[in-house]
Amino acid sequence: MPNARAELDALFARLGIEPVSIEHPPVHTVEEALPYWETLEGVHTKNLLLKGAKGGLWLVCVPSDRRLDLKALAAHLGAKKFSFASAETLLAALDVVQGSVSPLALVNDKAGAVTLVLAKDMLAAPRITVHPLTNTATLSLVSTELLAVVEATGHRPAIVDFDALDAP
Repeated sequence: MPNARAELDALFARLGIEPVSIEHPPVHTVEEALPYWETLEGVHTKNLLLKGAKGGLWLVCVPSDRRLDLKALAAHLGAKKFSFASAETLLAALDVVQGSVSPLALVNDKAGAVTLVLAKDMLAAPRITVHPLTNTATLSLVSTELLAVVEATGHRPAIVDFDALDAP
């Protein structure tokens, strides 16, 4: 992971991105992180690695307070059914551990095996917070910077309007 962090920092430098960063004790859930995020500007995120019933991996990044209907999301994305990926799958696919997942981990997905799903409303916010491959720090990025990093990893995110998806 130290090499991946160096690669991520080099990518930030190449793109001219200087994220706002805070360090904190290890956090494993959004609830644990909230007290540390109070001083950090941005939409705070939760990130889930999902596995399709017939294969495929999706990294879903949404505002931390959004509830997800996995059945509706799977149907929208053309997957039969979603389940949460195991810790082993997470490590193999993105080389991060639970609690450290974020779109920045796509820097480790050289094969392009993971599809990123981003919430449309989140991208409309001025800033977004994510972990930089570890759960002991959080970065605040301008939305366009996050998209630039994702695209530089060779990924094209699926942008989902979860409000429309959740509508009856």
